[in-house]
Amino acid sequence: MIIRDATPADLTEITRIYADSVLNGVASYELVTPDQVEMGKRMSAIRENGYPYLIAMDEEGAVLGYAYASAFRTRPAYRWLIEDSIYLAPEARGKGVGRALLEMLIAKCETLGFRQMVAVIGGGHPASIAVHQKAGFVSAGMISGSGHKHGRWLDTVFMQRALGDGKNTDPDPDTYPGTLFKG
Repeated sequence: MIIRDATPADLTEITRIYADSVLNGVASYELVTPDQVEMGKRMSAIRENGYPYLIAMDEEGAVLGYAYASAFRTRPAYRWLIEDSIYLAPEARGKGVGRALLEMLIAKCETLGFRQMVAVIGGGHPASIAVHQKAGFVSAGMISGSGHKHGRWLDTVFMQRALGDGKNTDPDPDTYPGTLFKG
């Protein structure tokens, strides 16, 4: 498996994978699949802020999944906290792709200076919870019945993992991500 930075050239496959999650899964609470143009806008917004956006491919070049980090909230005090998102092609699930993407995402986010990562797990999906637990995430709460999709109520599970020094030391506001919200 190869994990690399995603580029706009990957948008066709990213859009395909996300469409499957929207239409058939509970990881996303969207009900209508965004088109490739919209997915491109989303990718650009994430990458323009310096957040990592990764793609996993097999040896033949088939895209297995993608992952990215983005702002959990946009208020400045949250700038040290990021949210991870991971989406896998149906044929890649249960094969370690999600874990590999998450581990690389964590490493990149620690290098950038982020201090906390949160996972917002739609539908309380057991496989996603397990992947995050293996990567050192702990439970941070749940919102019961927070979404309604596929004819049923879904819970949202929150998990959290410290990055680098976590909350043990003050961050340097003059380095990234401290500069994210400076005008």
